[in-house]
Amino acid sequence: MPTCSYLQERLFCKFRTEQITTRNTNRIPEMLRLVLVWLSLGGTLRGVQSRISEISSNFGSHTFTDDHDDDHGAIAEGASISTDVPDVHLPTLDMVRKAGYYAEAHVVETEDGYFLTLHRIPGRVGSPDIRGKPSVILQHGLLSSSADWVIPGREKALAYILVDRGYDVWLGNARGNTYSRAHASLSISDSKFWNFTWHEMGIYDLPAIIEYITEYKKEKNILYVGHSMGTTMFYVMASERPDVARKVKAMFSLAPVAFLNHVKSPIRIVAPYVHDIEMIIHFFGEDEFLPQSGILRFLARYGCDINVSEETICANALFVLCGFDQEQFNNTLLPIILGHSPAGTSTKTLIHYAQGINSGEFRQYDYGKEKNLEIYHSVTPPAYNLTGINVPVSLHYADNDWLASITDVKRLYQDLPKTIGMFRVNFPKFNHLDFLWGIDAPKLVYEKVIYMMGKYKNTANKKWIAG
Repeated sequence: MPTCSYLQERLFCKFRTEQITTRNTNRIPEMLRLVLVWLSLGGTLRGVQSRISEISSNFGSHTFTDDHDDDHGAIAEGASISTDVPDVHLPTLDMVRKAGYYAEAHVVETEDGYFLTLHRIPGRVGSPDIRGKPSVILQHGLLSSSADWVIPGREKALAYILVDRGYDVWLGNARGNTYSRAHASLSISDSKFWNFTWHEMGIYDLPAIIEYITEYKKEKNILYVGHSMGTTMFYVMASERPDVARKVKAMFSLAPVAFLNHVKSPIRIVAPYVHDIEMIIHFFGEDEFLPQSGILRFLARYGCDINVSEETICANALFVLCGFDQEQFNNTLLPIILGHSPAGTSTKTLIHYAQGINSGEFRQYDYGKEKNLEIYHSVTPPAYNLTGINVPVSLHYADNDWLASITDVKRLYQDLPKTIGMFRVNFPKFNHLDFLWGIDAPKLVYEKVIYMMGKYKNTANKKWIAG
């Protein structure tokens, strides 16, 4: 038997011993195989350079860093960016400017010290200066950023469509992503920086964003559109911070995620091992999910080489959590998507979702019985009080959504006391990501959302004033 290092001993040697003592010597144990698949989700996405060059030589490769100082500060009147630069190379605001819209960045500090960058699209270049436009927040999902809302381009991206319809559009960036990686006292290399989930995003990030916009615009109410985790954050905020929720006139949920009992995503296979995974992730992503490291890239490749099933998963890593719809996917967007995703989050955020699969409940983070007693004064974490949410909510769901299943969305609908309606996308293969980048998303989803928003925008603000 070869000699193992401490790290190898913890992770590989005991599994290798198990392999040798079984007849199936060509396969690693089931649990580790599943863990490797889970780890490969982030690892493969992190390898965007090789994937981009493989998919399209027209775009080349680009690596984004944490430094986005060029985004901080409002764009000057009439400023623009060269149309020759591919969007795969551009941060969000430069994509917005290239598309012909004004763009601003606003930095907001949360109550617990995180600095979040808000991206604002106040209007189209050359359009009349209209004051008092109704504000709408677009909040991204897991491992994503403000870029999600503009990637499809003019007349396709929801952000641009809303601006063209007369809205003042604000794009949120949750703590830990590309544009929100700063803290008043913590470095991103400090584990304490990454000690958060979508719970903290709900009780700290969204209140800071909503309070900032309403104060900046002198508005009493705003509108909110969330996708995936952007809906989870809102349900947390609205149940835990009703004082802030009352400033939201209406909320529109695209692919709503609260209950996870019936997810189709492969993460459901990993969820039962969540406590064991936490030990393994201690070495591979205890803080940020998932850091680039040589050993992680090795594991991703190893996991993908196990059999045909995992090879297929790894080849479509971007869609493994969400499902895939070839008919609605615009292949020309793939290099741009890979250039901006994953945008980063904490490992704890994903574990919180996995806990929801296990418990079948929408509740706070489970630290284990002993720590739960210390924090919550209960052996189990408290559930969020969805019945106490006093904001009108519309739910938009799809048949082929691997994360927001029809059954779970219906359960959410029944628990919410003030619903605008529950709306199925009329396309059977429509999936989780199609709400953002689907070819027919404007027709299948956005038209209905914008129609309903129109019923609330005039009551959110008294009137528009031409400047």
